[in-house]
Amino acid sequence: MRSTSRFSALLAAGLLACVSNAFTRNPRWTIGMSQCNLGEPWRVQMNADIKKSAEAYPELRVIFKDAQNDNLRQCAHVEEFARQKVNLIIISPKEAAPLAKPVADAFRSGIPVIVLDRRVMGNDYTCFIGADNKKIGRAAGKWIANQLKGKGNIVELKGLMTSTPGQDRNSGFREGIAGSGVSVIFEADMKWLEPNARIEMESALARFPNITLVYAHNDPGAHGAYLAARAAGREKQITFVGIDGLPQEGQMYVRQGVLSASFEYPTGGREAIAVALDILNGKKVQKEIVLPSRVFTYENVGKGGEWLKE
Repeated sequence: MRSTSRFSALLAAGLLACVSNAFTRNPRWTIGMSQCNLGEPWRVQMNADIKKSAEAYPELRVIFKDAQNDNLRQCAHVEEFARQKVNLIIISPKEAAPLAKPVADAFRSGIPVIVLDRRVMGNDYTCFIGADNKKIGRAAGKWIANQLKGKGNIVELKGLMTSTPGQDRNSGFREGIAGSGVSVIFEADMKWLEPNARIEMESALARFPNITLVYAHNDPGAHGAYLAARAAGREKQITFVGIDGLPQEGQMYVRQGVLSASFEYPTGGREAIAVALDILNGKKVQKEIVLPSRVFTYENVGKGGEWLKE
């Protein structure tokens, strides 16, 4: 009798597993996700957030592609998704102009497109999701001017300046320090990459004996600058500020005292899946969804940071 009961239980479990696997193998909807690169920890986290959120819905399957910082490869990914007739495309583009046409072509063919984090030129997409980079840059500039009491020599390590976040984090920052005595004495495009930031910071250190603060467009850039300053024995003379605010990166650096502040730029991965489900279920969605942001400092990082205000 026990043997029969055990067999029945195993059979039931097996059938349940088959049903579960059937959902996994035959999802109702397929989403194509094109990531511009996986060389930045923030982008790895975005993919992880999308994957985790999608796994809660057996009707979804997400195909991930890594463009490896290559516009042509990312264009090809979007075109491939369109040929495969996926149900929806999510793209975090490398640059605004080169990706505009394939995104527009996919959108005009009837495939909904969610543009995540970085914008594309034009309005031929279904929804854009991202935080306000100009607001974040402006908040960073005001915070820095206040911390330095209106005077100091700044190194600005920029993200990729052909991308909209890099442009907005730069212009917003300049607005934030306008009217103060804070001066940008050195600026360079480190293309979001920590090794590049370290090299650029080495150049700045060689040229300028008096650097007050480094403002980097992302936390890896700020960390790379810190490592360069530490190697030169000057890290204690300089304040380091970055953007991204991931728990395992920017927030950790703030806790360690490496960064004085990290301004959050949420990945939007969870929100992208929520919006995708609305679209696939025939619901109308907003054309633009702006995500809120926080600043993390040593004083507030243990309390969840402080939300940015207008």
